[in-house]
Amino acid sequence: MTARTDEDYIRLAIEVSARARANGNHPFGAILIGPDGEVVLEAENTVTTGNDVTNHAETNLVRMTCQAVPESERRSYTLYTSCEPCAMCSGAIYWAGIGRVAYGLAETALFELTGSHPENPTLALPCRTVFAAGTTGVDVRGPLLESEAAIPHRDFWTS
Repeated sequence: MTARTDEDYIRLAIEVSARARANGNHPFGAILIGPDGEVVLEAENTVTTGNDVTNHAETNLVRMTCQAVPESERRSYTLYTSCEPCAMCSGAIYWAGIGRVAYGLAETALFELTGSHPENPTLALPCRTVFAAGTTGVDVRGPLLESEAAIPHRDFWTS
């Protein structure tokens, strides 16, 4: 079996984002990959159905990770997400001790799609900046496959 690439995992996160949209939520998805390359967990955005603005896909995944993966092992895991983690999600990823993040659509590209839509306010604070402010590093790769990651957002943010 051929090893999966970052792009393969990003595509899986994009599939989760499409499911989030189909389930009535904002189109964001995240997956956690273990050191062996296997999908350990996945999470959709549940901001709408959960009536909680903190229910981003990444924070949902971080909550699950903290229950399922011992803290001492989390640095060897990678969180793949359909879009660049926002400042809140980046902080959660950092505090959880996850060692690596890869994302599809950059925050700047997402803003181009959403504009000033009231359901997606944007902080112009890249995840790399948030992670760089910490005392332990988080390896970041992205943006990757931006045109594919944008597909679940098409026509979603129009009012």
